[in-house]
Amino acid sequence: MRIPKVLFLAVIVGIGASSSAADLRSSARRGGGMPPVSGPARPVAKAVRPFFSNLTSHTVSSTSPYHPAILRRHYEQAAADKAAGEKFYKLLADYQDRDALVLGYKAASEAIRARDASMFNKLTYVQDAAKTFEQAVGLDPQNPEIRFLRFSVESNLPAFLGLSKHVEEDKEMLLNAALNHPGTGLDAEAFRTVRGFLVGRGHVSEEEAQRLSKVKE
Repeated sequence: MRIPKVLFLAVIVGIGASSSAADLRSSARRGGGMPPVSGPARPVAKAVRPFFSNLTSHTVSSTSPYHPAILRRHYEQAAADKAAGEKFYKLLADYQDRDALVLGYKAASEAIRARDASMFNKLTYVQDAAKTFEQAVGLDPQNPEIRFLRFSVESNLPAFLGLSKHVEEDKEMLLNAALNHPGTGLDAEAFRTVRGFLVGRGHVSEEEAQRLSKVKE
């Protein structure tokens, strides 16, 4: 049975939905095994707890509402709660500066907004997120945190939207970063998160999963 496009958009549980942080931490402890996939999808934002903290260079003051630590906390809360998602979106909706990481989180807030929007507005917010991710990556192409945010969103979009064109590119970057850990600067928590997500959600081959399982934290 064919599902009308607008209805399909309405029933996407979360634009950018996937394993919870608890699932990924459990997966990492098992060496990257498959986390539970039964039950409703859960937002991937919870998988991006204080991660990549050793990698990110930014110009935002520690007292700014756009400081990475604050944005990560908002993202985690927004993943689990509609009201928090609205607050996260409003925090970043008017952001006009050019800090790449902040723009990455703005894109993530737009994707979460799509999750909670009416069926008629979902696609608009997804398209907004795609444009903002493009701007963020253009400003800082080698930032793994931004790539992880984009990958976690795009890898969960339905193919017919045509908005998942960076999945392979971002996956390759994240896979290389994980395989070359710790030489790429990933801290242990960031490595476990990336490995658990790539392996646990089936984004890598069995051979790649085996190689990742042998990488020491």
